[in-house]
Amino acid sequence: MDKSTSILIIYTGGTIGMVNEPVTGTLVPIDFRHISDQVPELRRFGYRLETVTFDPVIDSSDVSPETWVKIAGAIAERYDEFDGFVVLHGTDTMAYSASALSFMLSGLEKPVIFTGAQLPIGVLRTDGKENLITSIEIAAARDNNTPKVPEVCVYFENRLLRGNRTTKYSAEHFNAFTSPNLPPLAEAGLQIRYNRNLIRYPTVRRPLSISTKFDTGVGILRLFPGLGRSLVHSMLTTEGLRGLILESYGTGNAPTLAWFYDELRTFIAGGGIVLNVTQCPAGSVEMGLYETSEGLLSAGVISGKDLTTEAAVTKMMMLLGSELSGDRIESLLSKSICGEMS
Repeated sequence: MDKSTSILIIYTGGTIGMVNEPVTGTLVPIDFRHISDQVPELRRFGYRLETVTFDPVIDSSDVSPETWVKIAGAIAERYDEFDGFVVLHGTDTMAYSASALSFMLSGLEKPVIFTGAQLPIGVLRTDGKENLITSIEIAAARDNNTPKVPEVCVYFENRLLRGNRTTKYSAEHFNAFTSPNLPPLAEAGLQIRYNRNLIRYPTVRRPLSISTKFDTGVGILRLFPGLGRSLVHSMLTTEGLRGLILESYGTGNAPTLAWFYDELRTFIAGGGIVLNVTQCPAGSVEMGLYETSEGLLSAGVISGKDLTTEAAVTKMMMLLGSELSGDRIESLLSKSICGEMS
């Protein structure tokens, strides 16, 4: 029994925390203070497990930057008290939240593992028990008193993925998440095998600090054949819009339409920022590789390389919410700050 190891479980909401109400049969949130009643296997760890439950719990479709600030605050408030943190979260926006937390938690040296379930923990075939048990084990894993994975991650169906490289790709399968441009940081089979060469370890030690200001003046424009000028113009002239995530074709290509580049140049000249990511499930933006992306370069569009849309949105929101200059924001958008791009 290892009572010296302590893990804080933060339940924000989501399918994993649901059980059948005995009388009506409807799904209701459980009291996570009694999680060991639902998952008695947790007692065998011998860890000190404590829980924090959001009140009210939040469906992941209702997650907002305020939710991210609340999660980060719960971690920061008790950071010195625990060896690791497990965040239970709905699957629909988990990749956004994990990405956001990776940018918010500066100086992080402990594991923050997001997990959840496709089936409620009170259902016989639930995937929630294994996800929770293994997430706790990973959050507690140490070598020579050093955490094995001092990052914000997503654990789901036997794979540990870097949080800001993760996207949800299945609404049906237990294996709901993928990391298209980075292999898993760990894989759980008979043993948990860690890919140490991929895990980020701190090179400079500094106290944990959290960024809490987000600017939600960000839009996403996904290119498609037949996209018209009126739609693009109305989006780029939306009041309060400061940043645009452009989901382009292939390696960063866009239609060679003069009006399209005129609209982008006008937006950028007015102080707007446009970040180009690929709408392909995997791969990277390489502007200039084809003629159809040269116009984006000349218009002042920034390459997002292999950023996921989730990481691009949350990174841009956080940087726009900072007091940094426009040039500095553009510089940080084009480079990796916590492993979010290759």
